[in-house]
Amino acid sequence: MTSDIADSVLDTADELGPVDYLVVEYPPGWTPDGTALTLLLDLVDRDIVRVLDLTFIRKDADGTIAITEIADLNLDGHIDVALFAEASSGLLDSGDLNDAGGVLEPGSSAAVLVYENRWAAPFAAAVRRSGAQLVASGRIPAQGLLESVDALDGDN
Repeated sequence: MTSDIADSVLDTADELGPVDYLVVEYPPGWTPDGTALTLLLDLVDRDIVRVLDLTFIRKDADGTIAITEIADLNLDGHIDVALFAEASSGLLDSGDLNDAGGVLEPGSSAAVLVYENRWAAPFAAAVRRSGAQLVASGRIPAQGLLESVDALDGDN
């Protein structure tokens, strides 16, 4: 049985935008304030992204990876967590979550987010209809970009 999100992806496959994932690590002792989820909800409301999966994990001191329910993040009053509690397309499996947890520091937690770039869907669909295909993509981490710009500034 597929989820509503997975069904929606299948129903709109011809118009699907690029799909990305993020693993955002939070340090040990992190206290959530709901700010990031509020901003994510704004992107969803404006149809810029579609959340396909949102899972929270933690890495215990012994390296064990465990799923943390969004309801357990103590975001009471900050955001209606029910909006994200059901964000599960089934694309992420336990192997994916273990891989994501492998990059975390012991004692930390993380949000694992899989999302469709809805803003790029018309372009991506036109590319596919023309017979072309995406053969490579990548992302430059913001920190790496800032370091490169700083290095260029130092050369002047």
